[in-house]
Amino acid sequence: MTIQVSTQDLIRKADAFVQLHQNPGIFEIPNPWDIGSARQFEKLGAKALATSSSASAQALGLSDGRLGRDAALAHAREIASAVSVPVSADLENGFGHSPEDVAQTIRLAGQTGIVGASIEDYSGDPARPIYGFEQSVERVAAAAQAARALPFAFTLTARSENFLRGVTNLQDTIARLKAYEAAGAQALFAPGLPDLEAVRAVCAALKSPFNFMVGMKGRSFSRAELADAGVKRISFGGTFYKVAMAASQAAAREAMEGRTYSFVGR
Repeated sequence: MTIQVSTQDLIRKADAFVQLHQNPGIFEIPNPWDIGSARQFEKLGAKALATSSSASAQALGLSDGRLGRDAALAHAREIASAVSVPVSADLENGFGHSPEDVAQTIRLAGQTGIVGASIEDYSGDPARPIYGFEQSVERVAAAAQAARALPFAFTLTARSENFLRGVTNLQDTIARLKAYEAAGAQALFAPGLPDLEAVRAVCAALKSPFNFMVGMKGRSFSRAELADAGVKRISFGGTFYKVAMAASQAAAREAMEGRTYSFVGR
């Protein structure tokens, strides 16, 4: 049974999410892939949750980027209605190329019970994977305007996908994040930064909270290191889903191939 969210409760969640970004110190925002994992993370003490495009898609047997807007929003609604903590959603590139596409996605997201979302500048076109600078800023500005029009505080996170898509240009990444911040994004995100020096440089250039994604081999750092670098929020992408599936696969392999069940009771 899901929890029905009233307008008053939605405002409470939205304000609580804003406050998490304003409080001193760093916080984690785990990424569930279904109601069960969302409730588990809440029970373990998570103050907020965020969907992951990769985990959400893979849990439904799809590859990352194949979920689509309707399914992504339905999934976000399901997660948000099942927990009492704030939920943000990974809404990929806003499920469209134009600023109006992105704005419409944010307007629809505002009806799901989530109180925040991330929008990225990955185009999905292998020949031109990152939107041009001006188009990217216009898309974030449209998302921010749509978010401000909602009847509660909707936290918009803007993502620079450069380092995930083979564009290893730190100065361009910083310039994009600063422009997204100026366009109205309240939090910034650049997954795949190569080292702590890059993380420090990004955080130093921004006034708004920066999200770091733990989970990439060789590009994940300790909580203390990230806090020292200036990170405000730590997410995990599809990492917890992958860990859960790996453990399940190992147990199933033991049972079906080894005919032993040592995993019972672990």
